[in-house]
Amino acid sequence: MRLRLAGTLMIWALPMCGAVTAVRLVERTDVLGGRALGPAGAYERIVAKVHFAVDPKLKQNGEIRDIELAPKNAQGLVEFTADLYVLKPRDPGKGNGTLLFEVSNRGGKGMLSRFQYAKGALDPVTEDEFGDLWLMEQGYTLVWCGWQWDVPEKEKLLRLEGPVLEGIKGVVRAEYIPDKAANVMALSDRGHATYAAAEGPAKLTVRGTVRGRRRTIAGAQWSFNAERTAIEVKGGLEPGLIYELVYQAANPRVAGLGLAAVRDVVSFFKYTRNGVTLLGDQPRFIKRALGFGISQSGRFLRTFLYYGFNEDEQGKKVFDGVWADVAGAGRGSFNHRFAQPSRDGYAHMNTLYPTDLFPFSDVPQVDPATQGHEGLLSGMTAAVMPKIFYTNGSWEYWNRCAALVHISLDGAMDVPLHPETRLYVYSGSQHGPGNMPGKTKGAQYPVNPNDTRPMQRALLVALHDWVKEGKAPPASRYPLLAEGDLALPEKVKWPKSMAARLPAHPKQAYGLDYGEEFVGKGVVAKEPPEVKWGYPVLVPQVDGDGNELGGIRMPEVAAPLGTFTGWNLRSAEAGSPGEMPPSLGSFFAFGKEEIGRRYGDKEGYLRRVGEEAEKLVKGRLLLERDKGRVLLHAAELWEYVEK
Repeated sequence: MRLRLAGTLMIWALPMCGAVTAVRLVERTDVLGGRALGPAGAYERIVAKVHFAVDPKLKQNGEIRDIELAPKNAQGLVEFTADLYVLKPRDPGKGNGTLLFEVSNRGGKGMLSRFQYAKGALDPVTEDEFGDLWLMEQGYTLVWCGWQWDVPEKEKLLRLEGPVLEGIKGVVRAEYIPDKAANVMALSDRGHATYAAAEGPAKLTVRGTVRGRRRTIAGAQWSFNAERTAIEVKGGLEPGLIYELVYQAANPRVAGLGLAAVRDVVSFFKYTRNGVTLLGDQPRFIKRALGFGISQSGRFLRTFLYYGFNEDEQGKKVFDGVWADVAGAGRGSFNHRFAQPSRDGYAHMNTLYPTDLFPFSDVPQVDPATQGHEGLLSGMTAAVMPKIFYTNGSWEYWNRCAALVHISLDGAMDVPLHPETRLYVYSGSQHGPGNMPGKTKGAQYPVNPNDTRPMQRALLVALHDWVKEGKAPPASRYPLLAEGDLALPEKVKWPKSMAARLPAHPKQAYGLDYGEEFVGKGVVAKEPPEVKWGYPVLVPQVDGDGNELGGIRMPEVAAPLGTFTGWNLRSAEAGSPGEMPPSLGSFFAFGKEEIGRRYGDKEGYLRRVGEEAEKLVKGRLLLERDKGRVLLHAAELWEYVEK
């Protein structure tokens, strides 16, 4: 450890270029004892606090909802702070000139696990928590910054501390689906911060499905706790049902400042001399920036693009490349009054939040219900347009409306992607990389073992080459209506021999009315929102094995030992057993006789897997160095199926 600062030290203060006004260093230490981690040499870890001041009058900040109501300093600027975490070459001149920024998912850090096969950690220290060091061998500068106000109160999570709009009141909705018998419902989402209930009317309802009839639970049957952050229900809560409390709250946060925080901290590193000073003594070591986000963070990046935040306050491009992973067609509760950024939007959890809202596709479409004409990238000028990767899996078609990214809004035809966009779909995958099948609490079936991380490493190389050298990435690969790869859920040719049944209610996007001022000002007046219409639901069609058509099959899916799905079903104990639990897919192994007929023995199976892996290597969808990992994973799956 070269240097450890127990207190805080201001390393820069006003004046500064852009919205970053100061960075206060908390800790600066060596990574893994200061040894060389590859051609880029030794790495160091920087923990800091960033101070921002944004001008509410600038057009680049005009889409931040309620910014005009926020407290301002003497210069008329809105101030806020965010946590910063950096892993960088100690000598930045040895780096590759690329800043890889991960939009933090609920305050955490995920890209070391994704790209280095590391053990998850909030503050990586050990060998296991850094994995195989692949990103560091290439010389990336890795950056995370807090953007979310409602992350749980847990040490080392990254958060944003922003202004509160004192005295403003409004309506808030809390939803809860118990997985076991309970009598307390927190107003927060899975341990996140929340808005306490103010004095005023409140209504508790329960229903069985998203579109099911709500039954009101009489006020005499429930009561708030002393802090008014939870309620206790007499008689208890039934597992699997959707409980919804609509109540009055006060003092909202300006949630949209999280978009500005990401924009401005990346711009700070790219363009300001002070930002460069943090990375070294010579200017412009950072020549380009890539933005990466998983799930919630991928939806954040889609929101970031939609509202035009890839242009900084000086009119410069922020990200040169953007990769939204497993975000489906969604955005999120990131930029409206009383927004709860943690609320996502599954088929049977956190329902009817402003997650899957028009527009869905990059290119403009006419909304058949409203006649609005808009695309996700309509507000973006060519000067600040990044290269874009969207990656989705099977789960996102069943649970995140992913088909709407690339179909017409009547569900009748494929629509083109933007020229600067590539879309890759991981066929037969759940919401995150799989490991080995096994029963999971709350789910009926063994979980999906498809590990997509080796493909993701190859895709990062492709995105980086596209941005740095202009080398075109592999062609998009996703299910097409024209090829018969997509179907209505009831038209999926699910094998009749399968004991499992398809989910009853895949996720549907709706036209939702939150009140007249929601679209333009972000003010929610109706909770729950009025459901006006539904958009089409299309999911991947399957082959005779039940494995999905279209997209990219990892070798173990291309040479299957069973059926890989993007859905699972809730267990009877968790309630609502016809509905889907969050995030999980399923795996249904073939019988040993069928496996023997296809492959003969383990050696024959691994030979087939190796052939499929080689195809992906030739297509730049798998790195040569990762073939061994794919074969090892396949061998483990064989042992699981054969035992």
